Amino acid sequence: MVSETDFSRQPVGVFDSGVGGLSVLRELLHVLPQEDMVYLADTAWAPYGERSTDEIQSRSFAIADYLVERYHIKALVVACNTATAQAAQELRLRYPTLPLIGIEPAIKPAAALTRTGHIGIMATHGTVASSKFQQLLHTWRGEHDVRVQACNGLALAIENALDGPAGLALVQQLCATYVQALEPFVGQDPVQGIDTLALGCTHYPFAARTLQKLVGPDVTLIDPGESVALQTRRLLEKTRLTLPEPDSGHQRQLSWLCTAAPERLALAADKWLGIHEARVEQVQF
Repeated sequence: MVSETDFSRQPVGVFDSGVGGLSVLRELLHVLPQEDMVYLADTAWAPYGERSTDEIQSRSFAIADYLVERYHIKALVVACNTATAQAAQELRLRYPTLPLIGIEPAIKPAAALTRTGHIGIMATHGTVASSKFQQLLHTWRGEHDVRVQACNGLALAIENALDGPAGLALVQQLCATYVQALEPFVGQDPVQGIDTLALGCTHYPFAARTLQKLVGPDVTLIDPGESVALQTRRLLEKTRLTLPEPDSGHQRQLSWLCTAAPERLALAADKWLGIHEARVEQVQF
């Protein structure tokens, strides 16, 4: 067991169904430069967006249990929109004293930024179908025109794009298809067209360059990763679990875990985060 006095020195746990959560980890590393972190990619069960609620909750419980028991994590970041929508509340009930931060499509930030009142959201089918998302959508649709596009296959395609040009071509094709499905709110005059597009899956920021070209320069893309990182810092400060800012002798520890294809996580960390030769441990539970 870890004593209360040493608990602040424990790592922050971060998990996603695959490598998409690295977009959240990227922001966490920037906002919390002094904190140790454990990233777990549940690649054996990816993608979550096309799995049942029972499966997603079961996997989320198993991952949380594993990180708590093995690493004694001091906070848990659910860096997956689908897992947040389907399991975050249940995780809070299971671990009531553990600071838990989820991620959801950034409708609220989009509503704050929009000038036209027309907002687009791209998300997985699992996120869009969840009751939590539908409640969030109901809240904001009264004041704004919110258009939602479920993007089946896009998250997996973004992961596969790590393998080379053929995968990248599929990402570009899917992005074009889903952006076109938002018509007539994309590419119309500024009064009628969307001016904000919320990326409702942690994989999607890694296709942001392609998406920006498709929607044009007047549409603002919203990546919720920064908000998640800032909320994590706020919760750690509130619970007095933050470490001091690092000094020159501090060496942050990053632990990399996956349930399948460790080479894929190492490749993603290299290409997307610039972290070379990440030592990835494959685990089973």
